[in-house]
Amino acid sequence: MPSKVLLNKPALTHEKSLKTLVENRTIFSLEHCELNIFETYEKSDLVPLKFNDLVVTSMLRGKKVMHLFDEPSFDYLPGETVIVPSNVEMKIDFPEATTANPTQCIALAIDHEIISDTLHFLNEKYPKEGQNNLWKLDHENYFFYNNVELAGTINKLIKECMGDAITKDALADLTLQELIIRIIQTQTARRFENEKYLDINSPITPSVEYIRKNIRESINLKDLSDKACMSTTSFYRYFKREMGMSPIEFILNEKIKYAKKLLSNPNVHVNEVSYATGFEDCNYFIRLFKKYEGVTPKQYQLMNFNP
Repeated sequence: MPSKVLLNKPALTHEKSLKTLVENRTIFSLEHCELNIFETYEKSDLVPLKFNDLVVTSMLRGKKVMHLFDEPSFDYLPGETVIVPSNVEMKIDFPEATTANPTQCIALAIDHEIISDTLHFLNEKYPKEGQNNLWKLDHENYFFYNNVELAGTINKLIKECMGDAITKDALADLTLQELIIRIIQTQTARRFENEKYLDINSPITPSVEYIRKNIRESINLKDLSDKACMSTTSFYRYFKREMGMSPIEFILNEKIKYAKKLLSNPNVHVNEVSYATGFEDCNYFIRLFKKYEGVTPKQYQLMNFNP
C-alpha cells in the first residue's frame, strides 16, 4: 500500500455557528473556483451531493463511505482525494461521525474555463508523443492517495481561498493550473502502479518495465533513456513531466513497494530485504524506508503480521 500525505486541517466551525450537524457547509467563492468545507457531527447514510462544476474533494478528518458511479462503495479517509465530474451525484455515509469525532472534507469546485485553458496550454506547450495522446483528466481514475506535491498544492489553494489578499484570485488561478497538472501526473503515476498496465503510446513504458524487472539491481539513467530511445536529458525531463517525479524517485518508490511485499513474510530478515531490493547498506535502506513509510522495516513487518 503506497503512503499518503495528510492535508493541513482548518479549524472546525464553532458549535454555536453550526447550521446543521450533517454536512455543515462553509463557502469561499473566488472567480474561477469555490472552496467548500463540509463538516458532519452525527451518523448519517446516503447523503446526496452534486456540483455543477468538476470538483476535487479531499478528506481532512474522520471517515466517509462513498457511493459513486454505480460502483462498489469505498472508505474515504484523510490523505485521500477523489475527483468527480460536473453534475455527477455522489452519496455519502458517515458511519462514525459524532460531536467528538466529526468528519471534515473539502470540495473544490473548479470552473470549466480554467480547466480547458490549462489543458490547451499543456497540449500546445508540451505536446505528447503519439497520435491523439493529449493531456487530459482521467475521470475513470478518480481516487488516489495524496503525494507530497499534490498535498502541497491543495494546501496552498486552501490558504489562498481562505485568505483576504487583494491578489487572491490571481494567485488562486495560478495554483489551480498547478493543481490540474499535479492531478494528471498523479493519475499517470497511479496507472503505472499497476504492473499489468501497458500504454503503447508512452515512450516511458519500456523504462518502467525495465525498472521492475531489474529491481534488485543498480539502475542508471542511461539504461532507462536507452530503453525510451531518448537522450538522458530529454528522458529525464519527459519522465518527470509525465509522472510528477524524477526517474530516481520512481525507482526508489518501486524498491520500497517491493520491500513491503517481501516484508509480508514474517520470517524474512530486514538485511535480506535490503539486499533483495538492491541496497548494499542495510542502515541506509532502513533510513530510506522510514522516510517513505514513517516506520522502520521491522516495525512495518510486525504491523502487517496477522498470526
